Amino acid sequence: MTRNVRIASICAAAVILIGLVLPRMVNVNSFRPKLESELSAALGREVRVGELSLSIFSGTVSADNILIADDAAFGNEPFLTAKSFSAGVKLKPLIFSRTLNVTGITLEEPQIRLLRGPQGAWNASTIGQGTAARGKKADEGAGSGAPSSLSVDKVSVTNGRVVIGNEKLANKPSVYEKVNIEVTDFSATAQFPFSMTAALPGGGDLSLKGKAGPINKEDTSNTPLDATVDVRKLDLAASGFLGTGIAGVVDVNGAVHSADQRAKTNGTMKAEELKLAAKGTPMKRSVEVKYDLDYNLTTGAGAVTQGEVAIGRAVTRLTGGFQTAQCGTTTLDMKVAGNGMPVDDLAEALPALGVVLPSGSVLQGGTASVDLTVAGPSDKPVISGPVRLTNAKLAGFDAGSKMSSVPALAGRQTGGKDTSIKDFSTTVRVSPEGVQANGINVDIPAIGVISGGGNVSSSGALNFAMTAKLSGGPGLIQNTGMGGQDQGVPFSIEGTASDPKFVPDVKSIAANAITRKVASAMPAAPLTDKIRGRRK
Repeated sequence: MTRNVRIASICAAAVILIGLVLPRMVNVNSFRPKLESELSAALGREVRVGELSLSIFSGTVSADNILIADDAAFGNEPFLTAKSFSAGVKLKPLIFSRTLNVTGITLEEPQIRLLRGPQGAWNASTIGQGTAARGKKADEGAGSGAPSSLSVDKVSVTNGRVVIGNEKLANKPSVYEKVNIEVTDFSATAQFPFSMTAALPGGGDLSLKGKAGPINKEDTSNTPLDATVDVRKLDLAASGFLGTGIAGVVDVNGAVHSADQRAKTNGTMKAEELKLAAKGTPMKRSVEVKYDLDYNLTTGAGAVTQGEVAIGRAVTRLTGGFQTAQCGTTTLDMKVAGNGMPVDDLAEALPALGVVLPSGSVLQGGTASVDLTVAGPSDKPVISGPVRLTNAKLAGFDAGSKMSSVPALAGRQTGGKDTSIKDFSTTVRVSPEGVQANGINVDIPAIGVISGGGNVSSSGALNFAMTAKLSGGPGLIQNTGMGGQDQGVPFSIEGTASDPKFVPDVKSIAANAITRKVASAMPAAPLTDKIRGRRK
């Protein structure tokens, strides 16, 4: 063995010996009360740490587990528990002066419980306010709210689990798995950088990166924040974020700024296989949304300052506001407006909205305009307002053939198997109970003008009372003996949207016929009466 090899072996043995002997010389477990005390004081919550051990080689103090108590107003279950806890320490002060200087903190597999109380406050809001100390020693002034002097070079959370819910409500909580957080240069009194990744409830991934701080001493949840947000493959149906009936896979890229109890966020969202009604079918085309939101963290009131929803070339504008209640429900008060939207692009959204066309037909060509209000609970909104369609075609549906079941309408041809629509307008109201359509006015050049109104039940049954004023002059109608050019031909639409049935309105036809007979049987007024009437 050469001299250099012997020296290296001796040095290695010395290092190993020091690493084995020093931890026995330094009773690091004696620091546990101090560590628990300082962490409790910094967080304002009782903190319990397991048996401590020291590793000289890594310069860390470890514990088997850690527990952080919750605000007493939210029950006795812990706010945080972790499988293991380790803290980076400065070895020189620890060995020679028995001083514990923490440089970094790592939590392994923590379980974190975030709850929102009935008054809207979060259980995390009081962290740092001395709530634990107040509960034990109210006379010591621990609740002064002064910012903690705690500062750490690095804080890490690995493979955590965060449960978010509402206290005392039966609503299923949202669970975020595989939560990883890294904070560097942490100080309660200054801004610090952070990053976070997590697996979203029901599928998908979240990435958040930016800066936060200084810690809000009155309410931790109102701590200033500037970050970018990246969401990938969020499953809307599995997550339950938007209520039943809504489904799709969403990607989001945006930014969030939070300060002074207000949060502003903007960005873009892309949805695939989107479905917006319980009985709808997923869209084949993607939907792109540009959004800009302003949200009050205290009152729960939000405003959409910019909203643009695009389905191909069909673009609608979304404006208005929303209110999130303390119980977690959200109420909408918004408007959706679009003018001159290409029907070919918009038609692909109809199945997703639960709109059913006659079997084998498709809406083509022309433009559509809407001016709708969306009001009520987000999971059961009421949508109402005018809808208009111009110069379109219902391909694959021969209205003339279908309407031949009404004698006065028999023989009208729409030109092949399609129905051309010059103009269509109505005022709709869509609710969980069904669809109402009033003031319907349809100009079908090959048939005439059809007007009326009715409803579609929640089960899909049609119930419409309509009147057709046929094109081509009064002769055809009068010869049937069943109507008149002024009154038009009354009929009903029954069945379902996929298989509509046109039924003659016998009562109205009979009433019209009787009225005409009576009018024709009455003697003409004398000429003097007519002249007298003109003078009046």
